[in-house]
Amino acid sequence: MLCTSPHLLRAQTPAAQAPVVPAWAQPGSATHTQVAPPPDFHRPSKNFDTPIGIFQGQSDIGSPLVPGSASYDSATRQFTINSAGYNVWYTRDEFRYLWNKISGDVSLAADIAFPDPNGYGDRKAFLIIRQNLDDDSKEAIVALHGAGMVHLAWRPEKNTRVKDMEFRIGGRGRPGGASPDSLVPVIPKRIGIEKRGDAFAIFLSLEGEPMHQFGPPIQLHLDGPFYAGIGFCSHLPDKADTAVLSNVVYENTAGKVH
Repeated sequence: MLCTSPHLLRAQTPAAQAPVVPAWAQPGSATHTQVAPPPDFHRPSKNFDTPIGIFQGQSDIGSPLVPGSASYDSATRQFTINSAGYNVWYTRDEFRYLWNKISGDVSLAADIAFPDPNGYGDRKAFLIIRQNLDDDSKEAIVALHGAGMVHLAWRPEKNTRVKDMEFRIGGRGRPGGASPDSLVPVIPKRIGIEKRGDAFAIFLSLEGEPMHQFGPPIQLHLDGPFYAGIGFCSHLPDKADTAVLSNVVYENTAGKVH
C-alpha cells in the first residue's frame, strides 16, 4: 500500500515505481546526517500469519521499500533475516520482524552474525518487544550494530523518539596484531533481553561466558497481549542486507536468558 502523505517515498513513473529516498532517510556519512522523519510520515506494516521456527508470524514493519524475507534451518537452529529499512529509531521503524503475540514476562536471547562483512556499520540485528505492529509502536530493543556497539533502547510512547543506553566495549591487544596499548572493539557473542513486569534489561555474553546483565533496567509498560521476537534492519532505505540469529532462546517467563 502506498502512503498518501505528501512525503512519498515512491515516485510514480510510466515505466516502474522506482524507490525514491528522501534526504532524511539516507544513512549518515561524512557529508550527511540522518534525521528524524517528518512528523506525519507513516506507512502501514505488512503482516504475514506465516509461522517460522518458534515464531507465530512475520511482518515488514513500516513497509521498507525493499520487501523483507526470512528462513529457518532446523538443523542449525538458524534464522536468516533479509531486510532493508532506513532505521529502527526516531519516531518510526522499518525492519523485518519474526514474532509471537503473548502476555506476561519474556526471556529472549540469540547469537548474532552478519554474513556480509562490508554492510553498513549501523545495521542492527535485535531482540524486540513491541506493543503492536505499527511502525511507531511503543517498544523495548536490545540490538547489536554491525560495527559492534550494543544498546538497550525504548520508545516510551507511540510516535515518540527512541531513548537508549549505548555500550561500546573495548579490550587491549586483541585480534589482528593490535599493539598491547591499542583499544579495539569487543563484539558480543550473544545478546539477550528480559521483560520482568515493566522492567526491561539487557544481557550480554562478550566472549562466551555465561550471560550477565549490563546496567540498570529501563521501565516501560506494555498492555497484554503484545509482540516479542527478533528482527533486522540494514539501515539502508532501499538496499537489503542479511543477519543470522542462531541458538535463539524464547521463553514466556523471566529469568531464562542464557
